[in-house]
Amino acid sequence: MVMELARRMLTEPDPRALRKLVWNMGVKGVRSVQLYKQRLKRGEHFPPFLFISVISGCQLRCQGCWVDVEAQSRKIEIDELNRIVGDAKRHGNSYFGILGGEPLLHPDLFDLFAAHQDCYFQLFTNGHLIDDARAAELRRLGNVTPLVSIEGTSVVSDERRGRSDVLDKSLAGLEACTRNRLVTGVATSVCKTNIDDLVQESWLRRLIGMGVHYAWFHTYRVIGPNPTEEIALTPEEVLRVRRFIVRMRAKLPIAIVDAYWDDEGQALCPMATGVSHHISPYGDIEPCPIIQFATETVYDRPSVYETMTNSSFLKDFRETAAQTTRGCIVLERPDLVRELVERHGARDTTQRQTASAELAQLTGRSSQHNPGNEIPEEHWAYAFAKKHWFFGFGAYS
Repeated sequence: MVMELARRMLTEPDPRALRKLVWNMGVKGVRSVQLYKQRLKRGEHFPPFLFISVISGCQLRCQGCWVDVEAQSRKIEIDELNRIVGDAKRHGNSYFGILGGEPLLHPDLFDLFAAHQDCYFQLFTNGHLIDDARAAELRRLGNVTPLVSIEGTSVVSDERRGRSDVLDKSLAGLEACTRNRLVTGVATSVCKTNIDDLVQESWLRRLIGMGVHYAWFHTYRVIGPNPTEEIALTPEEVLRVRRFIVRMRAKLPIAIVDAYWDDEGQALCPMATGVSHHISPYGDIEPCPIIQFATETVYDRPSVYETMTNSSFLKDFRETAAQTTRGCIVLERPDLVRELVERHGARDTTQRQTASAELAQLTGRSSQHNPGNEIPEEHWAYAFAKKHWFFGFGAYS
């Protein structure tokens, strides 16, 4: 498996894209984690990985979406995006997750990529706006990996995403990416309506045949104005997803990403460990994308770094979450989230201004934390990487 995956990565992507992946994401990404470890010893919490929702607008209307796609589209202006990325770079960061809405609706997004050739950007997209011209520009830049969201069969995709012909349009964007030799991924929010179709070896083999290099499976979150609770996974189904990921990692020549378990199979939360926080399309600094409350913004001075490291709201959120569960505090203990918000007087960061009411309607449910049912990594490479570069960072000790 390792040799075949290595062969694919050495021969399929454009050489420039491969170099940027290895250096900006690989070497510099490891360095950013090491610097984060050093900061922790000084009591400074600035995440090595930032996720930035650059725009709120989107063409789709997905079940469970927490973004204000129905409201007037808002975006972070390019000068502010450059300042955010530039400030993080000065502290050793090199990786940025770019989200929306649909981030490709941002008119200056490619200017951001071009201005920071020493960084690596993961573009979370529905793929509908990727054609050969845009894919060719991403190939020229080399420092962007598109992660195309696919949520099921044609029927399921239309149901999940609130529009028609969704799958065909996403596949067309995906094919433009692989045709132009980009390092390309596919993301799936696993729920009851797609688990039987996409949590399958045959689906991964199809992606490999299309030239996809990695897949990212994450579980559906019950949140937002349309939470659609009935499609959420049971604890047994979450274990099924975890077992599938571990088994396929040791079998197929495609990288498989997950951000919710460590090398021993224990659950973790990236927000609670401090490895990532989120910046909303309005510039609000949030614990994670589904927690739409904040006390600070990127417009606060003197810098994003100092704002984040000095945030009592973020600190309390990390510590309370880690002390409560290794899973998702939003799913398991929405009552504690409400307490944290009230204790810090945090603002509702949505345009719809209903996040507090939505949170109040949630009842506790299970998340990826399932003590006694841990499934450790089987493949040495994933186990090594997780143990050294993606783990609890002392949050749960």
